[in-house]
Amino acid sequence: MGKAGSRRVRKADVTPAGAVEEFAGLTGAGASMPIDRPHDVLIPPLGLSGTLTLPINARGLVAFAHGSGSSRFSPRNTMVAGSLNERGFATLLFDLLTQQEEHDRSNVFNVGMLGERLAATVDWLQTQEPAISSLPVGLFGASTGAAAALIAAAQLPHRIAAVVSRGGRPDLAGEALPHVRAPTLLIVGGADFGVIELNKTALTWLRGPTALEIIPGATHLFPEPGAMDAVIDHAGRWFERYLRTPPLVRAAS
Repeated sequence: MGKAGSRRVRKADVTPAGAVEEFAGLTGAGASMPIDRPHDVLIPPLGLSGTLTLPINARGLVAFAHGSGSSRFSPRNTMVAGSLNERGFATLLFDLLTQQEEHDRSNVFNVGMLGERLAATVDWLQTQEPAISSLPVGLFGASTGAAAALIAAAQLPHRIAAVVSRGGRPDLAGEALPHVRAPTLLIVGGADFGVIELNKTALTWLRGPTALEIIPGATHLFPEPGAMDAVIDHAGRWFERYLRTPPLVRAAS
């Protein structure tokens, strides 16, 4: 499948020297990490269902916030997660709502509640075994899940190391945007009219390193040939750049 290009708008993208080069040997052909099998988890206190995948010697963990009308089984998020696993990142795909809550459509768009729920899940990760709790955490949000991810990042400025939004509505994060310090990448389809403008506006409110990647010809769900490949590539590079295990933790592992 061919790879779509992109047009980039970047603001204050400060990359630590050698950040990309340090991992160069892990991202080339044939460099996939050994991956442990996925584990089903129940996240307290509501017992939210999730799937945790932990590669051997993982270098970071990405938690996913799905969009409205979706779940942890989102095929697009699953594609992204699989690619991140191959790059050496652990992933957590989980349902933001209980089955009962899903019946009330207003819950789907309650990004404040979803953001708090995502932040609580990140706190739960810190209670797990050291192979998980010691990992730097990134967030990947799609559609309304992007707003939830940014709200969680604003609530946990010293815990969230990077955020990626796919076809997101970061504008819905509202007053939380200026409090986000994590490096944030916004990925939008070039034919996702209206959403592009909302992402550009949200970009001006973010205070950390940021970038906007526009995938030419792609619509909201990126079904076009090569569109998801481009999303996966940009997301993987962003997490490789910013989701880094602190040297003291790495030395102790």
